[in-house]
Amino acid sequence: MVVASGRSQRQVHALVDIISKEVKEHLNVNIAIEGKSKSDWAVLDFGDIIVHVFHPEARDFYKIEELWQD
Repeated sequence: MVVASGRSQRQVHALVDIISKEVKEHLNVNIAIEGKSKSDWAVLDFGDIIVHVFHPEARDFYKIEELWQD
């Protein structure tokens, strides 16, 4: 699992676009994307790898890292 943040909604959207493009190009896997239009939190599912991209306020609110601390 990868957790990333963008400083603005535009950066979150751009990160999702760049990550999905690079993964498609280099790993040749299917990608499921959830929340891209929502802009404060997007999830990219590459099968074995999950990428969460947050706006800082959403990352602070959901605290997803705390779920996987152990």
